[in-house]
Amino acid sequence: MQMLVVLLITAGTCLDLWAEAAADTDYAQLDLPRLPTHRRQKRDWIWNQMHIDEEKNTSLPHYVGKIKSSVNRKNAQYVLKGEAADKVFKVNADTGDVYAFERLDREKISEYHLTALVVDKDTKKNLESPSSFTIKVHDINDNWPVFTHRLFNASVPEMSNVGTSVIRVTAVDADDPTVADHASVMYQILRGDKSFAIDNSGLIFTTTNNLDREMQAKYEVVVEARDAQGLRGESSTTTVVISLQDVNDNFPIFTQTMYTFTVPEDIHVGSSVGSLFVKDPDEPQNRMTRYSIVYGEYKDIFTIETDATHNEGIIKLRKPLDYERIQQYRFTAEATDPTINLRLLGFIPNKNSASIIINVTDVDEPPIFEKSAYYFKLRENQKKPLVGSVKAIDPDAAQRSIGYSIRRTSDKGNFFQITKKGDIYNDKELDREVYPWYNLTIEAKELNLQGFSTGKESIVQVYIEIEDENDNAPIFAQPYEPKVCENAAQGKLVVQISAIDKDITPQDVKFKFSLSTENNNFTLTDNNDNTANITVKHGQFDREQAKVHFLPVLISDNGRPSLTSTSTLAVTVCKCDERGHFTFCEEAAGLAGVSVQALVAIFLCILTIAVITLLIFLRRRLRRQAQANSKSVPEIHEQLVTYDEEGGGEMDTTSYDVSVLNSVRCGGSVTKPPRAPREELPPLYRQVQKPQLRPTGQQGSLGDMAAMIEMKKDEADQDDGSPPYDTLHVYGYEGSESIAESLSSLGTNSSGSDINYDFLNDWGPRFKMLAELYGSDPQEEMFY
Repeated sequence: MQMLVVLLITAGTCLDLWAEAAADTDYAQLDLPRLPTHRRQKRDWIWNQMHIDEEKNTSLPHYVGKIKSSVNRKNAQYVLKGEAADKVFKVNADTGDVYAFERLDREKISEYHLTALVVDKDTKKNLESPSSFTIKVHDINDNWPVFTHRLFNASVPEMSNVGTSVIRVTAVDADDPTVADHASVMYQILRGDKSFAIDNSGLIFTTTNNLDREMQAKYEVVVEARDAQGLRGESSTTTVVISLQDVNDNFPIFTQTMYTFTVPEDIHVGSSVGSLFVKDPDEPQNRMTRYSIVYGEYKDIFTIETDATHNEGIIKLRKPLDYERIQQYRFTAEATDPTINLRLLGFIPNKNSASIIINVTDVDEPPIFEKSAYYFKLRENQKKPLVGSVKAIDPDAAQRSIGYSIRRTSDKGNFFQITKKGDIYNDKELDREVYPWYNLTIEAKELNLQGFSTGKESIVQVYIEIEDENDNAPIFAQPYEPKVCENAAQGKLVVQISAIDKDITPQDVKFKFSLSTENNNFTLTDNNDNTANITVKHGQFDREQAKVHFLPVLISDNGRPSLTSTSTLAVTVCKCDERGHFTFCEEAAGLAGVSVQALVAIFLCILTIAVITLLIFLRRRLRRQAQANSKSVPEIHEQLVTYDEEGGGEMDTTSYDVSVLNSVRCGGSVTKPPRAPREELPPLYRQVQKPQLRPTGQQGSLGDMAAMIEMKKDEADQDDGSPPYDTLHVYGYEGSESIAESLSSLGTNSSGSDINYDFLNDWGPRFKMLAELYGSDPQEEMFY
C-alpha cells in the first residue's frame, strides 16, 4: 500500500514537470504541426498553503516548504513579505525554500499570513504578481487543563435530597479543541467528604440527604482536572468551599422546666411579668417559636407574646391583679414551631412545656371608686339640694377610711360642696342658660387613724346636667328696624316679627303677641304660628308730628308658668317716592337719643383725657422750674466757653459784653456791679484809669487796650472764684468763619507787622474802628 502511494506521488510530480516544460516550449521554432487538442492554461504560482508542527524539538531552522513560480529565469529571485517575514520565516532566494527560525506555539499564533514575490535580481522588479499564502501551525497536545478560579464558593440547603446540584467548576485546556481529545478534560475529587461527587462536566452534587448544618456547616472539596490524553502526571486542582444553608429543622426546647416570677399587685395592665427562653439551634430567621398557655384557668389574665428578635416568650398582664383576692397563679406554657417541616425531622416531637408560677406581692393601693364615672341631674334655680353621692373604698386589708374633696380647678365658681360621706350639694343657685353642664373632679384620699392623708388618692369624674325651667321670657328673634312711608295706605304690612326663648324650646312651643296699649297708627295681628304682623291702621303719617313711633309689644310663651315680656318696636316714618321707595329716613336709634350707659362711658373717657393732660402739663412745669433753680456756676462757665464759635466774623457781639474794653478805650471808667463785700479778696472790677498819652477827646490806641488787658488779667489771676474765668483766653479765638482771619488784638502787635493798614481809612465809616486800631499814627509810635 505504501509503495502504491509513493508511485502515485511520483507520477503526479512527473506530470507536473512535463506540463510545465510543454508550456514553455516554442512550437514555432520546432516547426511541428499544432494539434487540435486543448491547451493547458499557463499558471504562475503553484501553491497557496503550508503546514508546520508546533514545538518541534529538532534544531533550528525548521523546513516549512517551497514556494515556486512558473517563471524560469536565471536572474529570478524569491522574496517574502509580511509581519513574520525575515523574523520568524525566511526564504532561500534561489530555491524558494521557506524555513522557520523560531519554535512555534499554536496557542500564541495558530497561523501566519505571508506574501511571496519573484523579482529580478538586478532591477528588483516583480516578474510575477505577488501571491498570498498561509502557514498553519499544527497543534500538539502540550497543555494541561487550568481552572478558571483557584477557589470556588458554593452553598446548598441542609437536608437536601441526593443528587442536588451544588456548583459547576470549569477547567480550560489551551490546546486545539478541533483536534480529537486534545482539549478534553476529566474531573475527579481528590480530597473531601464523600457526601459530594463530581461528573465529567465538572458538576458537583450531593450523594446523601443527611447533611446537617448544626453538625457541620462547611465542607472543603479538592477537585482535580486532568487531560484526557497525553501529558500524564500533569493536572490542575482547585478548592471548593461548600456552605450548608440553614432550614427550620429544629424544634424549640425550654431551657427550664419551671419558671417563677414575683410581681406587685399594682403592676399596670400590659406590662411584662417575665420572659421564657428556649433553645433552637436554627438561625434567627428560621426561629418561629410560638408560646401558649395550655393548662390553667388564667388565660384571661395572662398572655404570652413572642419577641421576634430574641425568640423569647414574654408574659404580659391582661387584667389587674389583686393580692387580697389571689396571691399566686400557676399554669403551664407550651412552645411550638408551626412552620417547621416535619419531613425534615423524620419524627413527630413531643410537646415541649414548662410550669409557670407567678407570686403577687401586696401593695398599699389607692382608693377605688365603685364607678368609673358618675352622672347626675339637677334642676336650675335651686340651692343646696342633694345632687348625688360618690363612694370609694380601700382595696387593702387595712380598710382605711376615705376622705373626699372637689378639685377646685374643675369648679372655678365654687358652686358645689362634698361631705365626708361623699354627698355632693350645690352652694349656689344654678342657671342653665349660663352653664348647662358641670364637670367635677372628685378626689378620694386614704386617711390614717389621725385623719391625715396617707398620700394614696384616686380621682373620678362627675358629670352634672342642669335641667331647664321656664325662667326666661321670650324676646324678639332679632333687632327689628321697621320703616313705613308717610303716605302708606291702610293695611300696609310694616314688618313681620317672631320671638325666641333662652330656655329649651319644646316642639309644641306657642308664642303669643299683642300690643300693651291700643295704638292709633298700627295694628298687631297674631298669626298663631309664632309670628305676628304689624300693619298700618289708618295711614297718612305726619312726619312733622312724629318721625318715630314706639310700639310696646307683649310676647308670652306657653310654659309652666307662662312668662311674658315687653319689647319695644321703633317704627320710622320715611319719605317715599311715587313707587313707594324710601327716599329719606332718620335713624331710629339717633332719634331715640343716647342711653344713660353711653353717656356715662363718654363722660368717663373725657374725664380721663383731661386728667392725663393736666398731669403732663404739671410735669413739664415742674421740670422747667427744676432746671431754672439748678443752674450753677459751672453752667455759666460753659456758656462763656461756647463763645469759642463766633459765627461769621466779629459781628457776633451778643455773647460777650465788650463794653468794658470800649469804655477804657474811650477814656471812661467801668465799675463792677454791686456785690457783697469780701474782706479777703479785692473788688472784681476796679476803676480803670486810662493812661494819659494823648490829648483828651482823641481815640485810645492799641497800647491803651493792651495795658488794660494786662491789668484785667492780673485781677483775674488773683480772684479765681469770680466769673468769667477764661473769657480773655477764649476771646483770643474768634472762629474759623471770618474771611479776614482773626482781628483780635491780644495776639497781634501792630508795630511788628509788615502790612500797612492805612487803606482801611478809605473803606468808609464801618471800618473806622479798624483803621484807628491798625492804622499808623506818629503818637502811637512814640508810645511804643
